[in-house]
Amino acid sequence: MNDEKLIEKKLSSEKIFDGVLLHVMRDRIELPNGREATREWVRHPGASAVVPLLPDGNIILVKQFRYPIGRVTLEIPAGKLDVAGENPLECARRELSEETGYSAEKMWKLTSIATTVGFTNEWIHIYGATGLTVGAQHTDEDEFINCIKVPLTEAVSMVERGEIFDAKSAVGILLLSRGEF
Repeated sequence: MNDEKLIEKKLSSEKIFDGVLLHVMRDRIELPNGREATREWVRHPGASAVVPLLPDGNIILVKQFRYPIGRVTLEIPAGKLDVAGENPLECARRELSEETGYSAEKMWKLTSIATTVGFTNEWIHIYGATGLTVGAQHTDEDEFINCIKVPLTEAVSMVERGEIFDAKSAVGILLLSRGEF
């Protein structure tokens, strides 16, 4: 089937909520068959994440409470792009420093993922990092984060057992475990 026959066309758009992080849109669209429908979706500025790998084979993960799911999670350091046009690599460097206190000599892109294509346009750019130098953690005033070190091989097992269930973290850990650094 021709992909052109799948494309929906925006007819109109209205902002129905404008928050600090999330901006909810309601669009009227024309379906490929000519009928009209409504699409509600969340506009997001995008984010970057990083899997920091220490020389001993450990990675640095962050533990934090995630209000929407009511649980403490184990994740790779990450954060949103703060300004329009921010370089995702620089965002990853900033978040690594803020959340863990570490800086990296070498960073490289592992991938970019569209987080939840059914209702948001968020992309997360995921990086690997080595050559780490420890510094002081300096989180945002509303962030409470504990850092832990986990062997990369154990982190892979934790993903497989569902103990690390955050999507960006699972993808980043699994890609880094392929050993392409």
